[in-house]
Amino acid sequence: MILGRVIGKVWATVKDPAYERRTLLVVAPLDPRTGARRGDSTLAVDFTGAGEGDTVLVVDEGSSACGLYGDDVPVKTVIVGIVDSFDCFGRTFVVN
Repeated sequence: MILGRVIGKVWATVKDPAYERRTLLVVAPLDPRTGARRGDSTLAVDFTGAGEGDTVLVVDEGSSACGLYGDDVPVKTVIVGIVDSFDCFGRTFVVN
């Protein structure tokens, strides 16, 4: 799983029918030790109702992501939770 922050939204006029009524969001990964952004952004299908600026939990593995949709859906990265706070190395981060 990846801790990330939603930094944008994607609109697609033509897409696989499995993505109908699902939001596609751009997520920047965060370092859980500092809360700072690290690495390249990724595109994720949202299952939670997250929005821009939210800190989220992201599954970035094909088999776990397909478990939410089914094996015949082309999905690899899925937002599965919105984070309110987290503790890491004795520090508490409150987000959103």
